[in-house]
Amino acid sequence: MSIVLSTFGLILVIILGSYWFFVLRLDQSEESALRERLRPEGPTKKIAKEFKLLKPVEQLSKVPQLDSVLGQMGRFTAPLQRDLTQAGMKTTVGTLLLSAACLALLGFLVVRTIAFNTLLGVGAGICLFFVPFMYVRFKKNQRLKKFEEQFPEAIDLIARALRAGHAFTTGLAMTAEEIPAPVGEEFKLLYDRQNFGMPVPEAMRAFAARIPLIDARFFVTAVLTQRETGGNLSEVLDNLGSVIRERFKVKRQVRVLTAHGRITGWILAALPPCLAAAMFVISPTQMQILTNDPLGVQMIIVGLTLQVIGTIVIRKLVNIRY
Repeated sequence: MSIVLSTFGLILVIILGSYWFFVLRLDQSEESALRERLRPEGPTKKIAKEFKLLKPVEQLSKVPQLDSVLGQMGRFTAPLQRDLTQAGMKTTVGTLLLSAACLALLGFLVVRTIAFNTLLGVGAGICLFFVPFMYVRFKKNQRLKKFEEQFPEAIDLIARALRAGHAFTTGLAMTAEEIPAPVGEEFKLLYDRQNFGMPVPEAMRAFAARIPLIDARFFVTAVLTQRETGGNLSEVLDNLGSVIRERFKVKRQVRVLTAHGRITGWILAALPPCLAAAMFVISPTQMQILTNDPLGVQMIIVGLTLQVIGTIVIRKLVNIRY
């Protein structure tokens, strides 16, 4: 009899324990989570949650000490971070500065070893120090040019979505999915920001700040004006797309007319360094006379300075604003 009762009690405990573990415990946890969400919160807890929703500060370097030092140099690092963001590069500011310093040191050592002149080595190191920054600027300009070429298609897609009866935010989502990078990823960021709670005017202004193009500012101005005063936004966007395409026609005509000047500038800028490198290979003895003599070093410095000035002047002449 005792064995039967023991077995019955054990089975009952197993059944009730399983019911509590798999059913009642889950219900109680869900109910407690719901009560926690519905419980009125104090100001301290609200502020803590708001801070959790904020985007974490971008690191200027993966090294904590260097990141803290660069964080205190906001005026110097902010333009570099902005250029890296607009170039679409994932490199940190610390990596960029470290690359520039290593390249400058390498250039100094190579020129100092070949020419046996410290002053020329310093000049070469200074020139090579700016090469990474020039590369970032080049990538930035290439990305903005590609964005400018794709932007009319994005505007037309949003205008067609509005004429089809979709909301403006739906048009942003369609543009983010249909248009390739860089326009697609910028509109994806714009859509995600407003979708996660940022007001549309603030998200649009942030979009204009990330894309320093006059067409992007026209687009943001048209959208914000329509939201405040009303009007046919699809028609405004159609006109804006037509204006951008007409600007592209003028841009191509200007590039054709200034092609001769640009090619001349490149040839005049590249001819002296290439000729000097060839002479170092063909007849290094004669070039060492120029590098070992103090007067020759001064002539090289003056020549490089005049060449840089001439290149800048030619660039200003052929760079027509439109």
